[in-house]
Amino acid sequence: MTNNTFSRRGLIRVGAGAAATGIALGAAPSVLAAANDVAPRKKPLVIGHRGCSALRPEHTLASYAKAIQQGADFVEPDLVSTKDGALIARHENNIAETTNVADHPEFADRRTTKVIDGQSLTGWFTEDFTLAEIKTLRAIERLGAMRPESKSYDGQFQLLTLEEIADFVAAESAARGRTIGLIPEIKHPTYFAKIGLPQEQRFLARVALSHYLSTAPVIVQSFEVANLKWLRPRIGAYAKLQLLQLTVPMDMSPPDVTAAGGKLTYNQMHTPAGLAEVKTYADWVSPVLQGIMPFGDATGKSGPLGKPTSLVRDARAAGLLVSTWTIRPENRFLPTDFQGPGGDDARQDKACIELMRRYIAAGVDSFFTDDPGLGRSAVDGMA
Repeated sequence: MTNNTFSRRGLIRVGAGAAATGIALGAAPSVLAAANDVAPRKKPLVIGHRGCSALRPEHTLASYAKAIQQGADFVEPDLVSTKDGALIARHENNIAETTNVADHPEFADRRTTKVIDGQSLTGWFTEDFTLAEIKTLRAIERLGAMRPESKSYDGQFQLLTLEEIADFVAAESAARGRTIGLIPEIKHPTYFAKIGLPQEQRFLARVALSHYLSTAPVIVQSFEVANLKWLRPRIGAYAKLQLLQLTVPMDMSPPDVTAAGGKLTYNQMHTPAGLAEVKTYADWVSPVLQGIMPFGDATGKSGPLGKPTSLVRDARAAGLLVSTWTIRPENRFLPTDFQGPGGDDARQDKACIELMRRYIAAGVDSFFTDDPGLGRSAVDGMA
């Protein structure tokens, strides 16, 4: 049965262990690969998921700096909109769990309940704040109980705009003498368009004004389809700007498909015909880990790592590059045969590196990780 309620929190549970369909073998691009370059490369890209979110509060300068210091090839800002149209980096537009907004009495009356992508959420939402107001807040660690090192930085760092992140990455690139890509995810695009804050044109305007965004490798991600199709004919001036379709191996429809009354599901997108359609507007497809090698069940209960499915092979045949998300070092996110002692929150660094190498062997061109240092070790240790 198709589940048309799109829940990113649910997708996190999927990422901790869920059944999958489809995947097998491929290869990897250089950081400077052109949009139509799908030839095999020796080493996959290491993507710092929200920076180095295992060790620093996600989407802060500290997180991006740590990821770059660890050797990430790309860093990821998730983009949401403020009331006045600024694009800022937050995991989602509900900032109740990622900022200290609850400690600001002047914003108490803005706490509300909204339906976002079919899910009812209560909290404070970025679209109800101007950028100036957002700048009075500070980031906190969303998974503080599990990640005490990250939590120790609560309250120290401001929330960032896309422009600020681009300038910071440009400065780091110049200082370190290596190109560092950005891989922004446009969050809740149908929702923001519906409330009069469409993000795609604003994103392109910022690319046009930024030397780094317009010349460095940039990969735009989305769980939706229509916004990537809208971007496709409008990015021709930027040779290093690519598009990536995020997916999950479930009979769940993207939010824009549901809003339009469509029936397309992510599972259908994983078929050879579906992947051929994705290739008409995107350069990459990026299923959750279980889309490539399944472990666990649909309830989120983990299990041992399974064999590769056909998705990498099928995506490669369609001309797509393949990424996957998200490899995390804690027991609760690992297949049972990669877990170790210490409870759900204990890190298993060596096992995490081995898991990364299993996905590399399955043919991925890049992978998202909360700890890019482990990702660097996994990739640089390849024969």
